[in-house]
Amino acid sequence: MTHKETVESYMDGFNKLDHAKILACLTDDVIWEMPGFFNLLGKEQFDKEIENDAFEGRPVITLIRMIEEGDIVIAEGAVIGKMKNGGILDAVFCDVFHFRGNKIKQLTTYLMSKKQPGML
Repeated sequence: MTHKETVESYMDGFNKLDHAKILACLTDDVIWEMPGFFNLLGKEQFDKEIENDAFEGRPVITLIRMIEEGDIVIAEGAVIGKMKNGGILDAVFCDVFHFRGNKIKQLTTYLMSKKQPGML
């Protein structure tokens, strides 16, 4: 499986909330950082964040493009999810995946809401 195919499998796992499929793409010591929000270490912490307590149901993740160079894949996309407080997450993201062998060893997620408070 290529690095891009691994990222596609990872994203498909999130769309289905398939923990096993997602975790199979990761090294045991994976790092997931979302600057300003969290920094997780290891599969156990990663697994707990797959179904974040603030959300209900499955997200809808759409990949726009991926770029691969060496052991890094950058994925640009959009995500929509229903929040338990009644709100909707409608955001765009850029994920930077670092690989060790065929598995994701580090992920940095940059996420931005499409609609900012006070904006038209």
